[in-house]
Amino acid sequence: MLSMMRTLPPRQRALAKAERQTARSVNKGHGRLEVRTLVSSTQLDESYLDFPGVKQTFQLTRTRTTTERATGAKKTTYEIVFGITSLSREQANASQLLQWVRDHWGIENRVFYVRDQTLGEDACRVRKRAAPIVLSTLRNLTLAVLQRLGVSNRAAQLPRFCADPVKALECLDQRKSEN
Repeated sequence: MLSMMRTLPPRQRALAKAERQTARSVNKGHGRLEVRTLVSSTQLDESYLDFPGVKQTFQLTRTRTTTERATGAKKTTYEIVFGITSLSREQANASQLLQWVRDHWGIENRVFYVRDQTLGEDACRVRKRAAPIVLSTLRNLTLAVLQRLGVSNRAAQLPRFCADPVKALECLDQRKSEN
């Protein structure tokens, strides 16, 4: 989107700039520097795109710089993604869209990371009939029980409850009688 603006005549460039918003966030942590830049546009709405309800489109550029421990060399990666939303500019400006995209991935990573790493969901080879749905439900139930019990380290507590499932039920019953 940004490179296209450079080729426009001055009047169209000013009009295009008026209907675009830009938001940027910079995060540093875990040995990396992440810069996210979101440019939203109201120009590509449902009157232009063949997609019902579109009010805004956006381009999100993620730049991640990491330092290799062994050599100290910096490595930078770039990722550009595009998105659409049914929210108008009044409902969500570029800053809000950037925050919501970030929050969405936080939820995805938090929930699915636990399911994949602690419960081994990706390694599961069950694929027939309703068995995958049943196992997914049992995993969700397990995570809900551990959360209800206030367990902070699920990976450490899970083997104890697997070895003695009655103990897990007793803990739940005890927790219920406390409330």
